[in-house]
Amino acid sequence: MSENILILGAGESGVGAAKLALTLGFTPFVSDSGAGKKSLLGELKSLGIRYEIEGHNPDNWVSSTTVIKSPGIPDTASILTPLRASGSEIISEIEFASRYSKGKVVAITGANGKTTTTALIHRMLTDAGVNAACVGNIGTSWARDIAERKTPAEVTVVEASSFQLDGITTFRPDIAVLLNITPDHLDRYDNSLENYSASKWRITTNQTSSDYLVYNSDDVEIDRHIKARNTKATLVAVSINKRFESTGFNACLGLKKKEFTIHTPYKKPFSMTIQELALQGKHNLFNSMAAGVTGRILELRNEGIRESLTHFEGIEHRLEFIATVNDIKFINDSKATNVNSVWYALECMETPVIWVAGGVDKGNDYSDLLSLVEKKVKHLICLGKDNKKLIKTFSHLVESVHVAKTATEAVQIAYDLGTPNDTVLLSPACASFDIFGSYEERGFKFKQAVKGL
Repeated sequence: MSENILILGAGESGVGAAKLALTLGFTPFVSDSGAGKKSLLGELKSLGIRYEIEGHNPDNWVSSTTVIKSPGIPDTASILTPLRASGSEIISEIEFASRYSKGKVVAITGANGKTTTTALIHRMLTDAGVNAACVGNIGTSWARDIAERKTPAEVTVVEASSFQLDGITTFRPDIAVLLNITPDHLDRYDNSLENYSASKWRITTNQTSSDYLVYNSDDVEIDRHIKARNTKATLVAVSINKRFESTGFNACLGLKKKEFTIHTPYKKPFSMTIQELALQGKHNLFNSMAAGVTGRILELRNEGIRESLTHFEGIEHRLEFIATVNDIKFINDSKATNVNSVWYALECMETPVIWVAGGVDKGNDYSDLLSLVEKKVKHLICLGKDNKKLIKTFSHLVESVHVAKTATEAVQIAYDLGTPNDTVLLSPACASFDIFGSYEERGFKFKQAVKGL
């Protein structure tokens, strides 16, 4: 009789894990506390995988030594207590998938920029003709990719969130990329940056001296971990503020700050001007540098890296240009669900901003945005059910504050307020779940409203 595997959560990661478990000869059972998505439940039904929705009912569960938990379920959830007491191993979907993955693994994490950097690295690999997978928090679950892929990926590029990393035990990337550690999801980590930081650092926990850790040398929290030397991986520093010599792999800006250089231990340095990059802005410069040095570790050709970084088209819902209507530009940055992401978005705006923000506050400290809002934002439109904190923080810095209950209403208000050369920026700083099902839905609704003007 095959081994039973209990999967908590019927989202993309849960259904992907169920498909892989079935492929491997296990017997999966999926339990979801909500209604689940029809398309995903339809997959389970078509495969004959048993599931329950609208609540976890342990009476329906069979004994399982392995439990795969959705990233959305906190480690403190009461439903996990009896499972731990019974001796079940509780892991994340990326931990489960990693045990059956072949080929090299590149894993990227950070409070901001991980989706863009993941996509950049994957683009470089595919442009170079490498059979590469792009999985994890970016969309397709790793487990699903393994289950459905006919030929194993030579390189798998994984976007790993802190929630996913919380559930690893043996997961070991050949190359880990740690972009930044800034306050995010602190409500999940007892409002402790230290706890959140430790979660991100788990990406390198199981690495050995044959592996690489590409890290942000300018980040205070990361620097603290580096100084503690609690990783065995070969360190690869990336910096916008420091200069490095060519003693190994690293990346830094030149003296005039107009180009960056990637050093390697075995060939001449590779340099590229900032103007050549498809993605502009300080945050995207760092993402491009981190992706570029990762490409060199993977022994991709310099000119191939240059070509990929020059023509990358960006990702949906992340500083995504939608349209210009009567000389008013609309940008969808719905994926910016924390303060630091919004800081980056505002920092790269070059015209007056009408800022659309709001949603479910995650314990945000908005103080870092004050000077940027005062300098760049004309009007604030709050799109969410509870806007008190946003209004209290920013109302004295902008010309006007408005409240919208729908994306359509927010876009119309922004259009009515706008004048030629203004930029309407949806960059919420908050989660979406008060009004929308996801940040993707919020972004789609915003785009639809803009196209309906």
